[in-house]
Amino acid sequence: MGKIEEEREGGVEAAAEEEQVVNPWQVAAKDGGKIDYQKLIDKFGCKRLDESLVQRVERLTSRPAHVFLRRGVFFAHRDFNDILDLCEKGEKFYLYTGRGPSSEALHLGHLVPFMFTKYLQDAFKVPLVIQLTDDEKFLWKSLTIEDSKRLARENAKDIIACGFDISKTFIFSDFNHVGGAFYENMVKVSKCVTLNQVIAIFGFTGEDHIGKVSFPPVQAVPSFPSSFPHLFSGRKNLRCLIPCAIDQDPYFRMTRDVAPRIGEHKPALIESTFFPALQGEMGKMSASDPNSAIYVTDSAKDIKNKINRHAFSGGQDSIEKHRQLGANLEVDIPVKYLSFFLEDDDELEHIKKEYGAGRMLTGEVKQRLTQVLTELVERHRRARAAVTEEMVDAFMAVRPLPHMFD
Repeated sequence: MGKIEEEREGGVEAAAEEEQVVNPWQVAAKDGGKIDYQKLIDKFGCKRLDESLVQRVERLTSRPAHVFLRRGVFFAHRDFNDILDLCEKGEKFYLYTGRGPSSEALHLGHLVPFMFTKYLQDAFKVPLVIQLTDDEKFLWKSLTIEDSKRLARENAKDIIACGFDISKTFIFSDFNHVGGAFYENMVKVSKCVTLNQVIAIFGFTGEDHIGKVSFPPVQAVPSFPSSFPHLFSGRKNLRCLIPCAIDQDPYFRMTRDVAPRIGEHKPALIESTFFPALQGEMGKMSASDPNSAIYVTDSAKDIKNKINRHAFSGGQDSIEKHRQLGANLEVDIPVKYLSFFLEDDDELEHIKKEYGAGRMLTGEVKQRLTQVLTELVERHRRARAAVTEEMVDAFMAVRPLPHMFD
């Protein structure tokens, strides 16, 4: 069948010779360095999300662009311009994103795609499907099926707490939903991808069990409206936009290659950088180190202690030296976290200017970050506490959404 699309195979082939490895299960730069996102764009064959697209979003939605757009958190795309073209013609699309439920609680990095997806749903007034890949976590982690399904429901509560519109949102777990039209599309995709291709894209080896090799079609087919006849019956031409971190790109390079051969549109993507660990910008956070991240279950005291003790500082090692040289903003984690979560652009620029010049100290920046994150986590905790089991059932019920495009 040839190589995967004009967008290149990427994956983890020849990983030993690569300066960095980025795939759905591993994110690592050479010698523990920073991820080079321009090299990822070049390797994967996606496009840089430039200012003209951000301005188009603002014109089409009549609202300011989300901070994640304004500040380059979502930095790359595939066919996002086509989605905006549809909007200009008055046509609609739908959103698809997901979560692999492997932990009891989400950390702030997990919230990023959902915060952005909520903005997109509200701004464009479009439906959304959210996939909980409990089957994937059973295949990759030391979890029982029962534990994977339980964690899916717990994670669903955190997702619902982000404020999604139930009249436009369908959340599903793979273990509960795969079948019917969804499974038919999975089989169609499976028949179009050879073993050699899936090895090249995802880096599977002869030691991997066949469950891993068979999983990619499961994540591919929510990209197609025909997988959800209860939502999109009669809307076969509906386009899909997927907000996700760029490590998920291999799944959708495969999907985009297969789509036209099974009579479906290629999904569009808008892709984010990785949320850095407290200890430094070296790829993804480690689930095995609770001090590498701020969790939505952390208390105000936990947040303060983690930031003060573990957030890597670009400030100098003495006040005198700091006043003279200023902070290195390129490596400073508190500033990076503020770039994600401090809404006020003017305040952020003021902090960067004063801190970079040495007039603001590390302790002051960490104190401001503590305030911002404590407010965010407390707000999320209150919202999650209001999510009942009945609400989860309602979001996950297979039902028509009559107000999808209102």
